[in-house]
This record gives sequence, C-alpha cells and structure tokens, in this order.
Amino acid sequence: MTRQVPPVGPRRSRRPGSRMQVARVVGDVVASVKDAALVGHKLLVLQPVAPDRSPSGRTLVAVDAVGAGVGEHVFFVRGREASFPFLPAETPVDACIVGIVDRWDLE
Repeated sequence: MTRQVPPVGPRRSRRPGSRMQVARVVGDVVASVKDAALVGHKLLVLQPVAPDRSPSGRTLVAVDAVGAGVGEHVFFVRGREASFPFLPAETPVDACIVGIVDRWDLE
C-alpha cells in the first residue's frame, strides 16, 4: 500500500468559524442578566453581508471589542478566536467584532 502524503502549502483551517467575515450592525442587545464575564461588554446584532453588501445568512449576536455602532459595517470572527480580544479573561463568546470598516472598495 502506498501512503498518501498531504500536499505542501499554506495550511487552511477547516473550522468554519476561523475566518473573518463582514457584517452590518443592525441592532443592540440589552441583557440585564448574563454571565459575570460579559458584564461591561456591549452585545450587538449583526447581519452578515456578501461582497456586494447584500444580506448573506442569518443574523447573530456578537460581543463588541472595538466600539462599533448600529449602521456600521464591521468585521468579526467566530469560534474560539472570538474570545482572544479578552484574554487572559475567560469570556464566554463565540462571535466577536474585531474591527470597523472605514472603506470598502471592490474592483
């Protein structure tokens, strides 16, 4: 039997949440009761968007690490990486806004 050797090249994550995505902030969430590690963190409702800025996928709630507001386009991460902005604290998040889009040019 011949052993299969994986191709050499850049490693790509197979986890769907590990890439950055773009979304539009469409609302905010007020939660008077939540995990203590989330106290003081803003929660926003995101609508993921396609490159042409049309809605793409289901809305989700994300923790805001950058001070975004309703109406802005942001980029966010999902999965384990979503908690990285809050390290060394163990904040229970699976989606986090990590940047605000200033300009979006497509050629």
